[in-house]
Amino acid sequence: MKAVILAAGKGTRMKEITNEVPKPMLHVDGKPILQHIVEGLRDAANIREFCIITGWKAEVTENYFGDGAAFGASVSYARQVVQDGTGKAPELAKDFIGSDNFLLTYGDILVKPETYQRMRQRFGEDEFSGLLTVTVGEDVTKGGLNFFDENFCLKRLIEKPSPAQLEQLRSEGLLKPGQSVWYNAGIYIFRPLLFDFTARLHKSPRGEYELTDAISTMVAAGHRIAGLEIIGRWVDVRDPEVLAALEQGRH
Repeated sequence: MKAVILAAGKGTRMKEITNEVPKPMLHVDGKPILQHIVEGLRDAANIREFCIITGWKAEVTENYFGDGAAFGASVSYARQVVQDGTGKAPELAKDFIGSDNFLLTYGDILVKPETYQRMRQRFGEDEFSGLLTVTVGEDVTKGGLNFFDENFCLKRLIEKPSPAQLEQLRSEGLLKPGQSVWYNAGIYIFRPLLFDFTARLHKSPRGEYELTDAISTMVAAGHRIAGLEIIGRWVDVRDPEVLAALEQGRH
């Protein structure tokens, strides 16, 4: 299995903190967020081949990791020149992936390394076309809301649902008080067939190509996407407040 890490964005919510470095290269516990991810995947999931999708201040990331040898890995890069969403970004790694399955993660999400190991185990349990991780307790209007069947396979995914959509889901009985609300945690495993679906994407109402639209189309086409709840640490380093909390050991 290979790994693709999406690390092209500037991270505008970080304001001036990311004027000189991309957000995934901000330091937590003395090293870049991206290094935590690479080392976690290497040590816990036994992944040695990485493709990092760079964009904003790409040379900072590329100069730091080089060919990956210093990190006990092989690292290559693909540059996302136009920041047009998460749906097209993985396609830049298509040649790197070839016929292999791959783990896909955003470059600003921190989890316990054993999460990656659990993902590989869950993905290997059946003939899944993909795996999607989820967490609870997050504001689903800021990300993806997921519904699963009795085997914890994905049934439905709604990206950044509006208050009106949430009300509609409550009235339909899909959202019940006291029931876990599954928030998309932004770490996946896919078979290369994902690209059959990203190739057909159209821009969403937000003007971006959304990875979640491709996943929804996969489900509609009969592909099984396994779900996995992340246990323990899950940190989306989305803004300066989260970064400050990490520095103070509160995450």
